[in-house]
Amino acid sequence: MATVQIRSDLVSSAGRAVHDVALGALVGGNLFGRVAMNPALADVSDKSERGRVLNRAWRRYGTVNSLALAALISGWAPARFGEADPRWLSDRERRLATAKDVAMAAVVLTGLASAASGVSFAQQAPHGAVPMQSGHDTAPEAPPRAARLKRAVNALGALNLVSELALVAVNASLAQANFRRPPVRRVLRRRY
Repeated sequence: MATVQIRSDLVSSAGRAVHDVALGALVGGNLFGRVAMNPALADVSDKSERGRVLNRAWRRYGTVNSLALAALISGWAPARFGEADPRWLSDRERRLATAKDVAMAAVVLTGLASAASGVSFAQQAPHGAVPMQSGHDTAPEAPPRAARLKRAVNALGALNLVSELALVAVNASLAQANFRRPPVRRVLRRRY
């Protein structure tokens, strides 16, 4: 297996910061949609207009989500083959790194699946104007396929949020495990 060596704490710190900002954008967007936007759309009087606004907003935020997913992957993959290589980790850190691999895969897979089903849902009416009760539920007059797709989007979005929160928890545990490592051991394990 190839080893990636980044010999600069500045570069590593910048990568971690980008990773944290990306994860914050994913969690924040997901929570905003569920807690604020979806319920607020019930205040839009026309049901089709609700769908149009909902789909337009998610299409725009989809760019943020796509960039965030790319940032997560581009930050974790090199780290996993460098400083997070199992031979440099304690037993606890190895378990946490594996848990992070699983959480990362879940975030990426549920994020991509949610995006794909959201795009399909938006295509069920011109300009995304699927009749909606709120941002969460389709109106009774929505086509059955649109209603099924919206239920899929809701379920995948919930799984994505759980995956994102799991990744936050694993990141915190990894940081704490490294902090608890004796200082001499941290220096001795360093390869530069």
